[in-house]
Amino acid sequence: MSARIVLLVTSPRLPAGLLTAGAWDVVRAAPVLAGAESELTTAIRAAGAEVRMLDGPAVPALLDAVAAHGTVVWLAGPAGDETLARELGLRLAREPGLAELELMYGSWDPPGARLLDAVAVLDRLLAPGGDPWKRAQTHRSLAGFLLEECYEAYDAISAGDTDALREELGDVLLQVVLHARLAEELPEGERWNVDDVAGGLVDKMIRRNPHVFAGAEAGTLDEITASWERIKQAEKARDSVLDGIALSQPALALAAKILERAGRAGLTVPVPPPTDDVAAAGSADSLAAEQQLGASLLATVAAARDAGLNAEAALRRVTLAYAAAVRAAE
Repeated sequence: MSARIVLLVTSPRLPAGLLTAGAWDVVRAAPVLAGAESELTTAIRAAGAEVRMLDGPAVPALLDAVAAHGTVVWLAGPAGDETLARELGLRLAREPGLAELELMYGSWDPPGARLLDAVAVLDRLLAPGGDPWKRAQTHRSLAGFLLEECYEAYDAISAGDTDALREELGDVLLQVVLHARLAEELPEGERWNVDDVAGGLVDKMIRRNPHVFAGAEAGTLDEITASWERIKQAEKARDSVLDGIALSQPALALAAKILERAGRAGLTVPVPPPTDDVAAAGSADSLAAEQQLGASLLATVAAARDAGLNAEAALRRVTLAYAAAVRAAE
């Protein structure tokens, strides 16, 4: 067998002992060198293999070891040691008879592994000596930021800008992880963390999608939606069809949602009649004027829903067109 230097790359986000069978075979059969002690070096020693630490330049030491043993393993650091790999590759390209260079992945990042990094970064920012601003926040003080970041993500979707959407979703994720980290500081018995958030989501998705996880028949999209609603209703045990509606959402969207829920439940609650002259109402008592204006807006939303129109989207579109006219006038 020709001489070879194996650069063993592993995921720093997995337990150190989780290596492939091929990786375990090579570290047990050949000298192992590393630049620093780590959980991986400890795990390899625990498995009966030897690991030698290098104090000086790695390339000469690797070439000496491969000349003496035929095969040598270098345990790459958490970042992959690209500089070392490049230097070693150039040296072996000039002198190909010295050894062959082999890149071996002993473990890979699983999907979602960078989420662990996000949690670690927030832990550092909220730890003593971290970011004073973040440490001073509460769920209530951050509430507006959560809404703002969601709106910015919505804007990116509306603009069809997927690069901006990726960034804005990162800002939304920051709010999720930050709230979860703050919850770890709650009094005993009230605490929860990001794993509780993720675990609740996983359990909910499995329960509400029996056609995927429990072997139930998928049916049509309408049947799947109806099944979702039945399961959700059984979970929540709500007293009203309106329970669970976010009351802090924009008023037009709130009106549309309430009308939708009432219609889905087969309830026929009359909508207040619209006011013909809002300007005249404005000259009257302010509370009465507000009630008249609200009744007119609710009637408009109801009429839009009956016509299959989205009142929120319609107002947004016309408002943005008006904004463009303002800019043109400027």
